[in-house]
Amino acid sequence: MTIDHCDARFKTLFEPVAIGPVTAPNRFYQVPHASGATNASPRVRAGLRAVKAEGGWGVICTGACSIHPSCDDAPLPFATMWDDDDIRAHALMTDAVHEHGALAGVELFHGGGGVLNRQTRLPALTPSGKGWSSNHSVFMSPGRPRAMDAADLKDLVHWQAAAAKRAKQAGFDIIYVYAGMGYLPHEFMLPDYNERTDGYGGSMENRVRIIREMLEATRDAVGDGIAVALRISLEELLTRPGTVMETEAHEAVSLLSPYTDLFDVKMDSSPTDCGPSRFVPEASHERMAGFVKSCTDKPVVGVGRFTSPDTMVSQVRRGVLDFIGAARPSIADPFLPNKIREGREDEIRECIGCNMCIASWHEGVLVRCTQNPSFGEEWRRGWHPEKVKPAGSTDRVLIVGGGPAGLECALTLGRRGYDVAIADAGSEMGGRVLFESGLPGLSAWRRVIDYRLGQLKVMPNVELYSESALDAEQILEFGFERVVLATGATWTPALFTKMEIAGEELDHPNVYTPSDLAAGAKPEGPVIVLDCDFHVMGGVLAEKIALSGQAVTYVSPAGGASAWTINANEQIFVHQRLHDLGVPIRTLERVNGFDGATATVADMLTDRETQLPCKSLVIVGLRRQNSDLHDALMERTADWGDAGIRTVERTGDALSPGAIAHAVFYGRATAEAMDGPKFLTFKRDGAFHTPPERNGNAMIAAMVD
Repeated sequence: MTIDHCDARFKTLFEPVAIGPVTAPNRFYQVPHASGATNASPRVRAGLRAVKAEGGWGVICTGACSIHPSCDDAPLPFATMWDDDDIRAHALMTDAVHEHGALAGVELFHGGGGVLNRQTRLPALTPSGKGWSSNHSVFMSPGRPRAMDAADLKDLVHWQAAAAKRAKQAGFDIIYVYAGMGYLPHEFMLPDYNERTDGYGGSMENRVRIIREMLEATRDAVGDGIAVALRISLEELLTRPGTVMETEAHEAVSLLSPYTDLFDVKMDSSPTDCGPSRFVPEASHERMAGFVKSCTDKPVVGVGRFTSPDTMVSQVRRGVLDFIGAARPSIADPFLPNKIREGREDEIRECIGCNMCIASWHEGVLVRCTQNPSFGEEWRRGWHPEKVKPAGSTDRVLIVGGGPAGLECALTLGRRGYDVAIADAGSEMGGRVLFESGLPGLSAWRRVIDYRLGQLKVMPNVELYSESALDAEQILEFGFERVVLATGATWTPALFTKMEIAGEELDHPNVYTPSDLAAGAKPEGPVIVLDCDFHVMGGVLAEKIALSGQAVTYVSPAGGASAWTINANEQIFVHQRLHDLGVPIRTLERVNGFDGATATVADMLTDRETQLPCKSLVIVGLRRQNSDLHDALMERTADWGDAGIRTVERTGDALSPGAIAHAVFYGRATAEAMDGPKFLTFKRDGAFHTPPERNGNAMIAAMVD
């Protein structure tokens, strides 16, 4: 593949790198990451991985792939390598990846005490019977694991080898042992989990013994032509003094290096491993990846939400790592490597670090992305991040509203070949993102606007009109055949009831909403921020008000600040930030009343009321669609024919208020459906199954193997 157009600074990124017996065509390595597509959706999974290979990633890996039914991560989406049906399902992915010249890797894992076996109902396994008592509801269970005995240890090694053989049959080039993120092999390394007194506990050499045995068994199972990789977490061990080396992490890397062809470096927990951009900068893993690289002669892949080619090259040249690992950036732009190779760095769709991808996995669904609405829809809806179907007509399209939905809709329609005009009432395109990206820590969110405007401004068939508020009469006069309303939504001052729904709206001059603050309102302290939205807005507004010097208290009916963001690995950082700013956090409470001097706060569980001093109340709760323009046009449908209007559609928050990711997705869907399948139609995937009698026998065999 030619790199003639590549900037000379970046050519090192396209050097081939050996991984044991196989060679990656370049340094771009899509590390294992969840997709939300299980073995029940093999075509969806193959489609989303194949597009990354098409986009130039040299190595494409699966997400976590269970080696045995005693590792059942339901209700979270996970892959399996339990039987022959699984081989067939994964072969779709490896074939698709190989078609584009990339290597395919599989992250075989056993979750130990990190999974709950809700579906299989088999006992969870840990080194010493100690499980993970998470405060995240997805990981909570009254069930507890049992301590592994000698037979279990032999079984674990056998299960790894059997899964590795199946992975080889499925066509994988790189096969993992996963010793990170609190999963079973990692649990053996951590003294908090491992209290064994046999040959698998005590010294560091004993604690990594099971990992060494799994690596050896994997290599024996697959032979000499397939690479064996180790994914490992070392944060905690790096803080523990070693017996024969500086730290236990040094000892672990030294002991395991002879048995692996590659180190894939992870942090110990999900928030530290993939924190949101609001709190964690690009290349935040450099210390850990660089440490491993300094301890081994094996290639190292590390991540860091890399979006800058200069940062990537710097990491390689300074010896921090050998491969540019990516999960989130490879989702946001599957064609990132090709764009660098072709000298199109300015066209990279940069990850904004909002962590909607991680949140969707925690919710048990297909991964979604704010920047790339096509992710996961490659097979289901036939969407592609770089290619679109041609226009089905010569109809002209007027889009009212230049926020994230309007811009995405215009971009897709413009690429399809439609003549498009966007009219926005503001002096600058961007809608809600203009305000939200200006809040503390959220500057990366501006990329949603910058990427789309950068593409639209060079399209001859797209015209942008700012400071152009339109009414129904004007739209009828313009004569566009298609009208898309991306007029957004407005926050309301609705209180939150004991029934956990939006109630009455407070009418008081000192009651504000995020829409008011976006318009320039400045609440006077003491301020209460009532967060009934539970996403980012409540916590970040409390932070913004505190930084302005006003006294502020955060109140929410939920059990934690910005409660939903626990799914996005963000909640822990929100609490830390508000604590550092001296913002009191009052949870499981609602506001029942406000008179301009005092707010009445009620406990959600007991109804006990407390009076708090409050001059300004900021309510972050219900958003309503801006529907006036839509309603006015609907009242004049009889005039559409004379005006030449064929359709009027709503999109983004004007259709259904949500996160920016929802708005962008609806913008793409509206553009795709302009002359095609019904809005948001998709194909239903299905698992491969042998006949019931054979499949049942195979499952029984897998459980007792």
